[in-house]
Amino acid sequence: MTEAAAESGNAHPVRYQGRVRLTRYAALASARAARLVSDARHWASRLPPMVWDSLLPTLLLVNIMTTRLPHELPAAVALTAALALPLVWRHRVPRMVFGAVAAAACVQWLMDVQLLADIALLVALYTVAANSGRRGTLVAGAIVETGVLLACVRWAAEGAFPTTFVAATAMVVAAAVLGVNVRTKGVYLAALEERAARLEHEQEQQARLAVAEERTRITREMHDIVTHNLSVMVALNDAAVYAQHRSPEKATTVMLQISETGRQALTDMRRSLGVLRTDEPDAERHPLPGIAQLHALADQMCVAGLPTRLEVRGGHTHIPATAQLTVYRLVQEALTNTLKHTPPGTHAEVRVRCSAETATVDVTDSGPCPALPGATPSGHGIPSMRERAAAYGGKLQAGPLPGGGWRVHTRLDFGSSGEVSA
Repeated sequence: MTEAAAESGNAHPVRYQGRVRLTRYAALASARAARLVSDARHWASRLPPMVWDSLLPTLLLVNIMTTRLPHELPAAVALTAALALPLVWRHRVPRMVFGAVAAAACVQWLMDVQLLADIALLVALYTVAANSGRRGTLVAGAIVETGVLLACVRWAAEGAFPTTFVAATAMVVAAAVLGVNVRTKGVYLAALEERAARLEHEQEQQARLAVAEERTRITREMHDIVTHNLSVMVALNDAAVYAQHRSPEKATTVMLQISETGRQALTDMRRSLGVLRTDEPDAERHPLPGIAQLHALADQMCVAGLPTRLEVRGGHTHIPATAQLTVYRLVQEALTNTLKHTPPGTHAEVRVRCSAETATVDVTDSGPCPALPGATPSGHGIPSMRERAAAYGGKLQAGPLPGGGWRVHTRLDFGSSGEVSA
């Protein structure tokens, strides 16, 4: 009893293993068949189109030579060749091929010979519809339909004319519709390819514009940072050289200030370049300078030899960080130009007025007017300030004052439109 139960219990695993093996073999066979089909398609796609166009004429000629009687063979072979051989060039000159096939069909009708090669008319009509416009398709269809009518009148069995004519007309319409669908699909795919190419070109242009804008931004930042800090360091160095014999302690303080200015310049450069690198910690440790740092900037200019008075009106905590950076850079560049282009004893005054959606920047100094009326300091300072102001819809005004001195004025709009433009 126990042995019988054991034997009956072992039968299920054997049957299960057999099913698993059969499933595995079926999967392997299916994979091999799919691979063979894929290889065959790849091999077939590498053949020239004329090889495929020659297949139907070859089959028709073989069929006519194997099915006709010897005394009918010369005329049947000649007419089949005239109907089928032009199909080899149907993709190159579809209209000429259709004309040749239609002419051969007309001769066939006049000779009263029925041939299977009449299918070449449908293939030629399909090719014309796939490669020509609506007018060409209608003309070719009308010609074939006329041939169908004549053929049915002569060769249709007695009482079978309506059925034969309707069936032949249906084949003509099907061939024309298939050709039109292929042409429509080709036009649609061509339009998609053109659109994809245009979008790719536009994306490349946008990428190049983004790179150019980023280069311009980095160049502008580096110009402001390097020019300002080097100008301050040069002024402090001159002061240290002048005071090293008369007041060594003051000279030491000035040299320490030079070192601090250099370290600040390096920090600003790391901060600006750190935006481009995800592994740069300085970009996160040190926020971008803003309106709150204008007091430190004014103190630095005072130490460098340019007495600067700062006046900030209105709250600025609601102003975006990028807009505050723009205000800071405008004031920094204006004071740097004053420090570089004015003689000692010049005073500067900075007034910043903040409102709900605007900020007005006004920087004036008491330096002498330029030698030529309307002359402006050379370099990239003022163009850089104009670019920064234009990003927030502002127009920079920079020029001499009537009573002497220089003024830089602009008004920034950091509302919804300003942020988008920035």
